[in-house]
Order: sequence, then structure tokens, then C-alpha cells
Amino acid sequence: MAREKIVVKPKKKKIHVFDVVNYLVFVIIALIIIVPIWKVIVDSFNAVGVYQFQLWPNRPTLDGYKTIIETQKLYQPFLNSVYTTVAGALLGLVLSTLGGYVLAQKDLPGRNLLAAFLLFTMIFSGGMIPEYLVMKQLHLVNNMWILVVKHGINVYNLVLMKNFFEGIPESLYEAAKIDGCSPMGIFIRIVLPLSKAALASIGLMFAVTVWNDYSTVKIYITDPDQVNFQYKLRNMIMDGDTPTTAYAVSQTTLFNAGIVCAILPFMIAYPFLQKYFVKGVNIGAVKE
Repeated sequence: MAREKIVVKPKKKKIHVFDVVNYLVFVIIALIIIVPIWKVIVDSFNAVGVYQFQLWPNRPTLDGYKTIIETQKLYQPFLNSVYTTVAGALLGLVLSTLGGYVLAQKDLPGRNLLAAFLLFTMIFSGGMIPEYLVMKQLHLVNNMWILVVKHGINVYNLVLMKNFFEGIPESLYEAAKIDGCSPMGIFIRIVLPLSKAALASIGLMFAVTVWNDYSTVKIYITDPDQVNFQYKLRNMIMDGDTPTTAYAVSQTTLFNAGIVCAILPFMIAYPFLQKYFVKGVNIGAVKE
């Protein structure tokens, strides 16, 4: 007798209401984020300033970007932003990694008291006037390096680094101590090489914070040679301090081209840091 061939039909995957709602919510959030960015990019290439949303520019042009690039009074603010961003990110990483490593030592005397003191500063601050007086005594008023010093330490990032270091297996520390490695040697040879994701994530946070800081410049700096690119860009858009242009370009096109130039450095840097940033977004969230 011939054997009957049994055909097993695959089970149909059930579509749950939660999944549908979840996808819809994320699509809506993505559109809310993407649509304004796309409008700014399209308007920066459009020779005719329009207020309504357009998928493509009516009259494509690069005159807005040419004007931004050829405007010499934007050079110094842009360089100031580059200098302070690089220095601020490096200083923030140094202080956060060293502070987090110290707080991760369980045998540190007064460890809990020091951690509580740092966490207290996240909730309460001295206020604007005491901060201004401190910055004045440090001779940082009217000095662009106030952006580096002010953002040099961030307790939130320090706590993230501390949690990340505590997630490193204790056996690695013990093995390094047996081999005669000093605490600083352990930090440099063991901890830092294992912290690439954390360093990239927190370094990017510091860099974005310093690069986008406008309020600090507004309060502490009046010298036009010390302002950053964001402050100059804001004055160009809000106060009518627009550069003279030899091109037939509208003010709206010029404004949007300036905005794109302001966000372009991190649009370029993010793809190179993405693989580390994705790993570092949950720093300290899971401990084994």
C-alpha cells in the first residue's frame, strides 16, 4: 500500500491588536520627527521661500549654502564651536570615567556619602547668580571656554559610567591585581578597552550638549569673537542679522541652510558611532 503523504500546513500568525497599535504609534512618532527635518532640508535647497510643506524644492539651488560658506563672520563662531565641543567632550569623558571608576570601587571609604552628594546636585543647584559669581571669579565670563568648564562634569553621565564599570566581571579586576597591575593600570588596560560603547555614547552626549548650548553664551558672553555658532545662527534668524549675499536667495532659504549646517557635523559623525551608540544606550540597565 502506498503511504499517504501528510502535509502539515503552517500555522497562520495571529495579528494582535497591541502589535498594530504599537506599529502605528511608532510610525506616527517617526513622522513627527522626520517631517520637520525634511521640510528644513527641502527649504534649504528651494530658491523660493515657502511656508507650506513640500516634498521637493520648486527651484533647486545651492545658493543658500554658498552664502553660509562664503560669509566670513560665521567662520570664527563655527571654529569656536568646534574647539569647545572637542575640548568639552574630552574633558567630560575624562572626569566621568575617572569619577565613575572611583565610585565603582566597593571598598572606597565614604563611597555612599560621596555618591549621595553628587546625586544631590542633580536635584538642587545654587542658582544663576551664585553660578555667575563663581564663573566670574574663575575669569570665565566673556570667555568661550566657559562652555568646556561648565559641561565638563555631568553627574548623570558619571552615574552611567559607574553602573557600566560595576557590570564588568569582578574576576577581571582580581586577575589584574594578581598580575601586579595597579588601580590606574587596571583602569587603562582593562576597563577602558571594555568601555568603547559607553565612551562613544557618553562622548556623543557631551559633544551634542556643548555644540547646542545657546543659553550659556547668551548669559555669559558679549564679545562677538567668543560666541559659538549656535548663538550666531540664532541672531541671524531671529534678530535679522543676516549676511549680505550676492545670490538670488530668499531669507527663508538662507535660514534653513544655516540650520542644516548646524546639525550637519553630527549627521556625519553619527553613522561612524552608531554601532557603539546602539550598544551603549542601555548602559548600566542590566547587570549580570
